[in-house]
Amino acid sequence: MASPSGSQNGGIIGVSNKTSFGKNTVTTVTASTPSAVTTQPGTTIINYVVAAGGGGGGSTSGGSAGGGGGGGLKSASCVPVCGATALGAVVIGGGGAVRSNGGVSSFVVGGSTITSCGGGGGASSFPTNENGTDGASGGGSGGYTNGTSTTAGTGICGQGFAGGSGVTSSCSAEAQAGAGGGGAGAVGANATQPSPTSSTAGAGGAGLDLSPLVGTTAGVCGAFSGGGGGGKRKAPGCAAGGLGGGGQGAGGPNSRSATVGTTNSGGGGGGGAEGSSSQTGGTGGPGVVVIKELDKAGGVWSMQSQFSLQSQGKWPRLIASASIDYLVIAGGGSGGGNYGAGGGAGGYRTSFCAPAPAITLSEGDYTITIGGGGASVSGPGGVTGANSVFGVGGSEGSTMITSTGGGGGGGGPNAIGLAGGSGGGGGSYFPGPYGTGPASRVAAGSGNTPPTSPSQGNDGGFGLKAPNGTGAGGGGGAACAGTPSVNGVSYPAADGGNGGAGSASSITGSSVTRAGGGGGGTEAPFAGRGQGGAGGGGQSDQYSGGPQNGVPGTANTGGGGGGSGPGSYSSGVGGPGVVILRMPGTSVISVAPGTNSIATLPAPAGGCKVATFTVSGTLTI
Repeated sequence: MASPSGSQNGGIIGVSNKTSFGKNTVTTVTASTPSAVTTQPGTTIINYVVAAGGGGGGSTSGGSAGGGGGGGLKSASCVPVCGATALGAVVIGGGGAVRSNGGVSSFVVGGSTITSCGGGGGASSFPTNENGTDGASGGGSGGYTNGTSTTAGTGICGQGFAGGSGVTSSCSAEAQAGAGGGGAGAVGANATQPSPTSSTAGAGGAGLDLSPLVGTTAGVCGAFSGGGGGGKRKAPGCAAGGLGGGGQGAGGPNSRSATVGTTNSGGGGGGGAEGSSSQTGGTGGPGVVVIKELDKAGGVWSMQSQFSLQSQGKWPRLIASASIDYLVIAGGGSGGGNYGAGGGAGGYRTSFCAPAPAITLSEGDYTITIGGGGASVSGPGGVTGANSVFGVGGSEGSTMITSTGGGGGGGGPNAIGLAGGSGGGGGSYFPGPYGTGPASRVAAGSGNTPPTSPSQGNDGGFGLKAPNGTGAGGGGGAACAGTPSVNGVSYPAADGGNGGAGSASSITGSSVTRAGGGGGGTEAPFAGRGQGGAGGGGQSDQYSGGPQNGVPGTANTGGGGGGSGPGSYSSGVGGPGVVILRMPGTSVISVAPGTNSIATLPAPAGGCKVATFTVSGTLTI
């Protein structure tokens, strides 16, 4: 008599067994090879990622170039394979040279070839004003003072997004800037032109976080194919690359050079800008293929089968503790009063797609403190924001993370900016002489105080006691220092400095920029006021039509507040901080009070849980 169909499961009829004992081994392939990997004997299921080379950033000798597009990205989960078998050939696409597309990457599995296209090259702006190049993600377009408008490259392979558009000007070098290259997850940011004499370069488009598929050891903590930031001919510069290895754009003459896309991430290179040290764009990051051999057991199993496999070390292990990625942002500093400086952003510390390790926690209650922003002032210097803490009472760096409040912006007689997570900008009044040289500069506050590694923030920009109108510096941001006040070009008085840009994170599943510095104020009616840094920094006072109050930093971004006008006008309050925690979907957690929230992420990060704390409370595991 034939055995019952369920007898192989100890007499239980149920879902057929589907096992893979790959021990969650991750193989990262960084060079072309006839075989990606020979699977382990028990492996039957894999996940994979195929990232192509990123496009190179644009280069220029007289303008602002666009960032390169991120390399194409393909991925899949639960792909059936045979154990103890050599998988197919791999081709790794090289990063694009300056102004050039990245190379194609491919992986053969199950008789099919998986191909990702290279990212598009960023546009150059001088001597030829070019368009961004089409690619998996398009290259950003550039800008030149006397150039015509250019077009960004598009994403042509269904594996990425278009680049952004640069801005041009016929009358001011300060008013032109390059755009960001597209990323696998988002379009490159357009350059902006808030006034006829100012502009801001566009950041690179975000790549995709595929750490739930292949872990965090490859790419940039499991993220791939971010776009390169656009270049900026005149200060302020520092357009950030997109999440997933995008290079930073150049920051003006004799300033910060463009950076390359991260190696084996598929990130686009940063755009260049005019200047002896920064005109050459960054090359794109080479591609990569990542394979994860899964360790899982589905179906219905007899006790004998489980015991036998456990004794052989082949049964998937239960995780007794949770590895938690964190983003901890402190409260931003408030802006200074009396033509005051911008407040510094709150300290920004994260383990997600960053060099810092995640924190492993077992069952228990963990106290979360959300730092408030510095209070508004009317005349004196700004107030430093409060610290945010994950795991109050734990051991710093292992079970507790503390981010320091942003420094208050200088103002009134207290013109020197305060130190903090990011430093406050220098004010515009102090006992020194009027002028435009070093003796007339007002010191800003230092960032990354106290020091952490990686750094939690940047310095503020100095203020300037200029003869025809003083200006205050911008507060530092998580990604960039605040811009110093400089004597204006179109109007002979000091402009307020812009706040430093914040940093982008996709810990919630979407790329969000936080912790931007506040903008610095200005005394002269027609000088430019400081803009808040990307990521919640508050704008400074607007003199035209009468001085006004500084703009607050955005709530729960840790943004610095904007500096105020004279007398009784108020500076912008610093933005309160935030704590965001990401952990495996199998974790059983709760948060209190109910103002805080828990979300489960959709594909491709499906299953992960994210707890967001906007007020102080408790995480229970």
